[in-house]
Amino acid sequence: MPEWHSIQFVWPRLLWLLATLPLWLGLYIAWQARGVQRAWPSAGQTPMTSDIRFGRFTRHTPALLVLLGLAGLLLAMARPQAILLLPSRIDTVMLAIDSSGSMRAGDVQPSRIEAAQAAAKSFVLGQPAQVKLGVVSVAGAAALVQAPTDQRDLVIQAIDQLSLQPGSALGSGMVIALHAMLPGSGLDVRGLIDGEARPQAANGAPLGGATPAPTTPASGAVPRQPISPPKVPPGSNSAAAIVLLSDGQSNAGPDPLKMAQVAADLGVRVYTVGVGSVQGTVLKAQGMQMRVKLDEASLKKIAEITLAEYFSADNRQDLLKIYQSLSNKIVLKKHRRTEITALCALLGMLLLSWGCVWTWWRHGRII
Repeated sequence: MPEWHSIQFVWPRLLWLLATLPLWLGLYIAWQARGVQRAWPSAGQTPMTSDIRFGRFTRHTPALLVLLGLAGLLLAMARPQAILLLPSRIDTVMLAIDSSGSMRAGDVQPSRIEAAQAAAKSFVLGQPAQVKLGVVSVAGAAALVQAPTDQRDLVIQAIDQLSLQPGSALGSGMVIALHAMLPGSGLDVRGLIDGEARPQAANGAPLGGATPAPTTPASGAVPRQPISPPKVPPGSNSAAAIVLLSDGQSNAGPDPLKMAQVAADLGVRVYTVGVGSVQGTVLKAQGMQMRVKLDEASLKKIAEITLAEYFSADNRQDLLKIYQSLSNKIVLKKHRRTEITALCALLGMLLLSWGCVWTWWRHGRII
């Protein structure tokens, strides 16, 4: 359905043609008053059998339908546009799955990582055939486990082979996922992860922050002015998305929020799924004990920066439902300004034809 407040017209001056509708209405009323034999008889004439059946109001219904049909055709001439909720074709989805030691916790049965793997596989099998899927393992050092592919068995195999490792670098995971989806974006992956370089777009424009001041040129050299074209609006890349599944705790690599801004500047949405409980649980490993809990604040902020959504699950069933819901949100919805001229013209022709057919059926003629 269109958002009615968003309707605009390419040729608004043609809306003046709607002012002729009262003229047509006046001609019809005058014609009725004269009592001329026609398809829509006046109330003063002796009613036919059909008039008795349909009642006084229905005798004028064909004329009303014709008038509304003319209004639709006149609106179509002004070329209306409206914001519609349209299907959005997604080409690539990267699954960035937290495989740090804290995912061993059992507050989500049988464990966080096992529940995450089961839900991720359900998500993979629910995607359309044309969607390419990839997997990134996010631990102390993020790694591309499976490059984007449309072969579901390879993706599921990659998910099953995830192994837990110390540390969690959510920022690195997002960078690896972005590079795998957008190899032509010009991202300096090593520089971003090590903190030695700023993210660069393919044309040299900095991503994720303001343009740095130019360095002092060599003697006699002409200083080069940095190029700063407008950034891509957040969420504008409808062909790619990242699904980050984690407990939100990042203790290695670049700042996840800064890397989320890099994704936003590339137009990529990062949907975050929090697995675990806010209260957390005590995890025992190598003779040590530590409480691991869900850090919702970080995951919510990542989703907010990239204009995506955050989901939370503290049990396996909720996690499966989240992935099913996430499939619909990623693939189906996108608001776009679209011309609805054809829709108005079709509606006008249908109403006009309905009125004419009704008149023919009742009186054997149109006029």
